[in-house]
Amino acid sequence: MSDTPQDPRRRHSAPVVDGVGKSASRAMLRAVGFNDADFAKPQVGIASTWSRVTPCNSHIHELAEQASTGADAAGGKGVIFNTITISDGIANGTEGMKYSLVSREVIADSIETVAGCEGFDGLVAIGGCDKNMPGCLIGLARLDRPSIFVYGGTIPPGEGHTDIVSVFEAMGAHSRGDLDLIEVKQIEETAIPGPGACGGMYTANTMASAIEALGMSLPGSSAQNAVSQAKHDDSRAAGEAVLTLLERDIKPSDIMTRQAFENAITVVIALGGSTNAVLHLIAMADAVGVPLALGDFTEIGRRVPVLADLRPSGQYMMSELVEIGGIQPLMKTLLEAGLLHGDCLTVTGRTLAENLADVAPYPEGQTIIAPLEAPLKAESHLRILHGNLAPQGAVAKITGKEGVRFSGTARVFGSEEEAQARINDGSVVAGEVVVIRYEGPRGGPGMREMLTPTSAIMGRGLGSEVALITDGRFSGGSHGFVVGHVTPEAFDGGPLALVEDGDTITIDAEADTLEVALDEAELARRRAAWQPPAPRYTRGVLAKYARTVSSASTGAVTDRPV
Repeated sequence: MSDTPQDPRRRHSAPVVDGVGKSASRAMLRAVGFNDADFAKPQVGIASTWSRVTPCNSHIHELAEQASTGADAAGGKGVIFNTITISDGIANGTEGMKYSLVSREVIADSIETVAGCEGFDGLVAIGGCDKNMPGCLIGLARLDRPSIFVYGGTIPPGEGHTDIVSVFEAMGAHSRGDLDLIEVKQIEETAIPGPGACGGMYTANTMASAIEALGMSLPGSSAQNAVSQAKHDDSRAAGEAVLTLLERDIKPSDIMTRQAFENAITVVIALGGSTNAVLHLIAMADAVGVPLALGDFTEIGRRVPVLADLRPSGQYMMSELVEIGGIQPLMKTLLEAGLLHGDCLTVTGRTLAENLADVAPYPEGQTIIAPLEAPLKAESHLRILHGNLAPQGAVAKITGKEGVRFSGTARVFGSEEEAQARINDGSVVAGEVVVIRYEGPRGGPGMREMLTPTSAIMGRGLGSEVALITDGRFSGGSHGFVVGHVTPEAFDGGPLALVEDGDTITIDAEADTLEVALDEAELARRRAAWQPPAPRYTRGVLAKYARTVSSASTGAVTDRPV
């Protein structure tokens, strides 16, 4: 009924199950499958985001079982528990989307809560959709126990090389008159063929790649199909790897260093990844106590090119990158060019350089990843803008295909729904800058993604003729001339709250500026007349989030010291 209390692998579980005084604890655990031998083993919590809410996570129960089996085989005792997931793809364009970013904090809180309560010695977290990945990492970082992340994997393309963004853009094409209802329904019925995360370099695949580059998942984990033997093997290997981490007492704080975050940013840029990576990586760094700021993305972006021709701005999907070797050959190329820190420790117990030593290059003739000497874009597509509309910064995703500068007249909306209605009915026209405000972390609350309006703009053929700026954020599937994360947000009295219809707004992705053509005197006059809107929610999780969340420029986190 007891174990050697000095076992360093069991520093968290031993106080829960060792000794006669913990008989009640053991009695409870016997009822869920523990036997005498199990009480002497390190306990490995398997945080599963399985749910039938979304195809991104509908297969993860199988991966959790594999991870638990791997932990057991390596001498631990796996214990599976669940946390939540939501679906951006389902909720986009609705009031429900306000819960999306909030779910990142709920997931982090729940993993911390369960593991902290139950005394797990190590952890495997398995995520399949964009918010549950950073949510998992934030939870693991807070606990700082030997841990590893497993990505649920990507979905294959639908019929005609379609995906979820194809469906959103089909709706915009229908409103323009280019597709009839039958054609829209055909795309709807075939675009998502089964389990897995959205298939482009959208936020899910972006964050999976960032986490692998960070060193917190096994090599190759970010580039595997959701339904595959490779993904089952990856999950089982992760369960086994936690025991090695426990033996060596390697914790997230040993892996998630400043240099590791620089590696993650570098890989995100090279892949042409989502603007959400800025928000999530800053939040993840904050959880582990690593200073990371908007300016770091600018500094790194000056030396890192965009190499991947992946959706939404490119033509290929993640499953096609999987076929040619995933992100490992890209990382080796970046390492050899001096763009990655090779001495960073990873969950393999080896350094990044050691992990990449035997990686083969991409096959000859592939066109998904461009060579370093002929990049798709010489500098980062993630632009951090400042100016009199964004004194604390804003985040743009400018690939160059839409140009690098846009100047137009403002069309101001106080919510996503208002803007969507005017885009759909043709009121928004070429030469305008759509301003969607009061959608920030506090004002929304929840900082909704603007995939529905950006897709409607693209679907109506206005992608290069209309810009959109917001204190909300964007889906990884958004493309076009779009700027999000404008801070301070309008709800807090940021300059975005002062814009009026007809003002001239200029976005310059070379000078990295976001400006409205108003002098300080006029801005001061409008500010004096501005009244803050009433909170949209006064009770419940959204109200609690609005009261505790930090600015988007600091990651929109909810556990910062007061």
